[in-house]
Amino acid sequence: MQSFEIIKDLFIKNNIELTNKQIAKFEQYYNLLIEYNKVVNLTAITEIHEVTTKHFVDSVINYSIYNENSNICDIGSGAGFPGIPLKILRPDLKITLVDSLNKRINFLNTVIQQLELTNINTIHTRAQELQQSVPRETFDYTISRAVASLNILLELCIPYTKTGGQMIAFKGNNIENDIQTAQNALQTLNSSITNITEYKILSNIESYTRNIVYITKNEKTNPIYPRGKNKIELKPL
Repeated sequence: MQSFEIIKDLFIKNNIELTNKQIAKFEQYYNLLIEYNKVVNLTAITEIHEVTTKHFVDSVINYSIYNENSNICDIGSGAGFPGIPLKILRPDLKITLVDSLNKRINFLNTVIQQLELTNINTIHTRAQELQQSVPRETFDYTISRAVASLNILLELCIPYTKTGGQMIAFKGNNIENDIQTAQNALQTLNSSITNITEYKILSNIESYTRNIVYITKNEKTNPIYPRGKNKIELKPL
């Protein structure tokens, strides 16, 4: 089976129907990812079935929750997940991809250009320094699939989320301890967990569970947050 058909089949298996144009963009994205991965460490997952389920489908499994024309920031975007798959599926969304490594930003810019994506941009910066590039409390949603504890992600994302907006954290299967550890950060940053949704990502080879945590920002964030990188990591909220 060719990659085009594999992508189509795995999205359908997860109850997401793509147009042929969208499938072609995912196929092109996959080819660019594999090519660049030879010289830039983007992902340890390279097989088409796994990339489709663990990166593409995973990134958009909750695509319908975003309000139309929302302004979204993907913090710690890496190889573009979840921001670029979300943009392919939801072209109405305005998306900003933030990453600290310039080699990854160069890759993301290439993907944006080659896939002819519009209303999407990249920012080369650390998350805690993003306020030097965009105003605080700018985005309807901040989203992150970054591998970090929830209390750290909260400090990196909430300051850039509008009051009344949401931070959305893509987490794994066991999240109870992570949520418990984040209680002080939630209180300090005037935010609350409003929903946790469990998704089963289906594959022809191996299925797995993804939990997505929805945090609503209730009040403006104290301007001392986010703190510098060392403080965030050495003394997390």
